[in-house]
Amino acid sequence: MPYIKQFSNDEATGIAKQELDSAMKRAGRVWNIVRIMTPNGAVMRASMGFYGVAMFGESPLSRAQREMLATVVSGANHCVY
Repeated sequence: MPYIKQFSNDEATGIAKQELDSAMKRAGRVWNIVRIMTPNGAVMRASMGFYGVAMFGESPLSRAQREMLATVVSGANHCVY
């Protein structure tokens, strides 16, 4: 099984710490899909930015439709996230 070092909220620094703090403010916790990116804060920030635009940006799809699509695709890919 692959292993990627992940940093706790207390261990993280720089951009990764900022993104973890933002995640805590948004959701009250840090989901594993976010925490796995802690070794590379720049990737973490870019990923969260992409997610924000995809889920909350201007679109012909409603928020509910976007969530449904994400859920269906995750299920088709056997992804537990």
